[in-house]
Amino acid sequence: MAILREQPRPRHRFRWQTPVTLLMLLGVLVGGGWWGWNSLTRGSAEPQCTMTQLPNDRLTPGNVVINVYNAGAKNGTAKATADLLKRRGFLIGKISNEPNNEKVPALAVKGAAANAPEVRLVAGQLTQRAQIVADGRTDHSVDLLLGAKFTTLNPRAIRFVPVPGGQTCIPVRKTQAPIPSGQAPN
Repeated sequence: MAILREQPRPRHRFRWQTPVTLLMLLGVLVGGGWWGWNSLTRGSAEPQCTMTQLPNDRLTPGNVVINVYNAGAKNGTAKATADLLKRRGFLIGKISNEPNNEKVPALAVKGAAANAPEVRLVAGQLTQRAQIVADGRTDHSVDLLLGAKFTTLNPRAIRFVPVPGGQTCIPVRKTQAPIPSGQAPN
């Protein structure tokens, strides 16, 4: 017959693991809340354009950033047109297919306002009448959308646009940092 013996009571030990874990989680929560609050209250946005006094109160191609998009034209049309615009002195931003898959019949010029000097200067480079779209962008760049009926740029295009008062917002160009030697570009 088995004799039942009274088992000794385990000593009550205080476990430190649970409070320490809870304090660590509380610290992570407070740190995340602090970081989030600072991100919301302190804007980290850099200026997208700077007000600049233009020489002779004229906006020239060297002060305009153009994004050239293929919106229905033949392959390579955006690149070829961007190369021509670059030879005319324009600063080229992006060259690609239209990001929203928007199609245009011939041409569209998108900018901050329909009568903005940069939009008028880009529209003055075209032989065909372009659809002007004001989208209220704050960086004052211009999108040129090339459609299936696009032919060519105007060989006698305007070289500048007069700007009353001579001040306009010039886009800030972000330069890429040089690639350190021994590293491949992404």
